[in-house]
Amino acid sequence: MQPYRRSHGFPQVPTMKMQRSRQDGIALLEAMIATVILAIGLLGTIGLQARAYSAMNEASMRAEATIASEKLFGLMSTDVTHLSSYAKTPTGTAGTLLAKWDAETKVAIPSAVTSVTVTPNSNGTNSTAVTVVIKWQRRTGGDAVANTSTMTSYLSGST
Repeated sequence: MQPYRRSHGFPQVPTMKMQRSRQDGIALLEAMIATVILAIGLLGTIGLQARAYSAMNEASMRAEATIASEKLFGLMSTDVTHLSSYAKTPTGTAGTLLAKWDAETKVAIPSAVTSVTVTPNSNGTNSTAVTVVIKWQRRTGGDAVANTSTMTSYLSGST
């Protein structure tokens, strides 16, 4: 009598040993894929944090420019008889009335270029338009973007 052989047209039923050998290394592969996904997520988070820091720094410079402009408008509103003495071109030097403000602004905003334009209003009213422009570059090099803050105020009671 011949021993029973499983190859009589019936598929061989996989045993536990055969199933286990097919799945060897799957856990390692899953761990590697999870590590790659985690690394991509962490790199995205780091990039997002860098952009947030850059935007925060930019907002800080804009706030400093606004504060400096408002401070100058306050100084000029108490000294309306000498408004023309506050005028300054971007390449010019600040006069005696403007020198302290200009120095403080350049300390608060590194690489700042300031200009103040004083224009008597031509519509017959007793006011003068004062425009303060502060320009700066946050970074040096080819990828630096020039930033500008422009504020205008109308001072009444000037001649």
